[in-house]
Amino acid sequence: MKAKTHVQDLTTRPPPGHCRRASRGRAWYDVPENPKAAEALRRLRCPFLLFSVLLSYVVGLLYCTSIFSAVAPPPAPLPGSVYRSKELFEKLLPDLLSVNSSTVQLNTIWTSRRKLKQWKDCTNHKMEHPGSTEPFGYLIVDANGGLNQQRSSICNAVALAGLLNAVLVIPNFHLHNIWMDPRQENIYEFKDIYDEDHFINTLEDHVTVVRDIPEMVMERFGYNISNVPNLKVKAWASSSYYSDVALPLLREHGVIRISPFANRLSNEVPSYMQRLRCLANYKALRFSLPIAAIAKKLVGRMVEKSSLFGGKYVSVHLRFEEDMVAFSCCIYDGGMSEKVEMDSARQRGWKEKFKLGGHCLRPGLNRMQGKCPLTPLEVGMMLRGMGFGNDTPIYLASGKLYKEETHLAPLLQLFPLLQTKESLATSEELAPFQNYSSRMAALDYAVCLHSEVFVTTQGGNFPHFMMGHRRFLYGGHAKTIKPNKPKLAVLFQDTNISWKAFRGQLEVMLDESERKGMVLRKSSQSVYSFPSPDCACLHYHRDNSTLFKRYQHHHGVG
Repeated sequence: MKAKTHVQDLTTRPPPGHCRRASRGRAWYDVPENPKAAEALRRLRCPFLLFSVLLSYVVGLLYCTSIFSAVAPPPAPLPGSVYRSKELFEKLLPDLLSVNSSTVQLNTIWTSRRKLKQWKDCTNHKMEHPGSTEPFGYLIVDANGGLNQQRSSICNAVALAGLLNAVLVIPNFHLHNIWMDPRQENIYEFKDIYDEDHFINTLEDHVTVVRDIPEMVMERFGYNISNVPNLKVKAWASSSYYSDVALPLLREHGVIRISPFANRLSNEVPSYMQRLRCLANYKALRFSLPIAAIAKKLVGRMVEKSSLFGGKYVSVHLRFEEDMVAFSCCIYDGGMSEKVEMDSARQRGWKEKFKLGGHCLRPGLNRMQGKCPLTPLEVGMMLRGMGFGNDTPIYLASGKLYKEETHLAPLLQLFPLLQTKESLATSEELAPFQNYSSRMAALDYAVCLHSEVFVTTQGGNFPHFMMGHRRFLYGGHAKTIKPNKPKLAVLFQDTNISWKAFRGQLEVMLDESERKGMVLRKSSQSVYSFPSPDCACLHYHRDNSTLFKRYQHHHGVG
């Protein structure tokens, strides 16, 4: 009987090969007598044991990694991803200060390398839409943005009026809150910035411009402009879109409105529209008398302070205002206090855009791609490296700089003859413009336009319009230093570089600006930056003094 019982008990053993590792260390007779329960227990124990082994492996790996990272140095930052300009400045300061006189001659900086071509102005030729008749109606646009974005909208509106055969109503100006102009409803008038009569009279043979819509037309819309059909247009719309969509609407209602209008017309349009853009930009838009009068004084005073250089000076457009630094999402050397200030500025200016914080995830990449505004310190090092000495007269065009006293000090140390509109004009002269950013920008525009060298440090509408205007004025040459900012980011991060190597790279960058100063517009580029060949006919001439004097007289400057 005992033998039989023993044999019967053996039948309850688990089959060989079923989770032997799980059964190791326990008696075979611990397995439940119920076969189904035994099988369930085996299936439960196998995954649990596997999970335990995997967890132990991960914990061990993390432990070893933490020990290694505690003794290993952090990875080196990618070239151009970190702001170390202040360290480089302190290292190179003795060499920077040793450049007491300019190796760059302002009177030959551009003409010594290449003969310029003088332009024959073609913008006075009558430009009509093929088959034009009586106007089909009135075109109303709202020009939003800052000074030069509004300028773009105005010139595009003139071209569009020519395409649609419409009467253009003087554009309305609308501002984003970051421009902080203290007008009610954030609106001010065209005549506050530009000479309205001159604008209308210059265009009269090409496009009809009126100050207001006739009362009989507005009567149909209850004297409420919001009742006028408002065409919502996508950015960079083609001329064919306006012909197919806007023109039928204009002919039906006799008036259409496009709001907003900034960047709502393609760069590539028919040639007669390009010429209308040129005519509006370079001839019809003239600053209002109050702005032109102060601008003339500022240019004259800057020329006087540049007498050792024959009245020639360098202008620098610096975009290091708080809102610009905040929008760039770049990190400088201000630590946590800088972060708090920039987060606050982003919330004030662009609540919706930055509310989730997803736009500022890769500041290092922004710097590598050249998207970070140059600091005054970096501008000073760049110009010294290019060969401009401390005797160089410089005009600084900018708004209120972020932490101005701290950041401006190194630039003043390198260029003590630096001037601004605030230093050139009296407080009484600037009082009418002081709280109006667009009017202050107009003063900067006039002084920069007449400089021998213009230095742009950041993208935007101001340098784009300035380079194009200078090309139109100076026989096709922008006479502009436009640095390669990705290369600058790498250069300014290298705190081990020698002065000789530093200077050599910047001299090459200056030569690149010379080569790229005179170029023809490509199909995708803006006529406001590259006016040739649309705005002028080229022919050879010895100099451009006649055109310059004629322009000075025309604009009341100089």
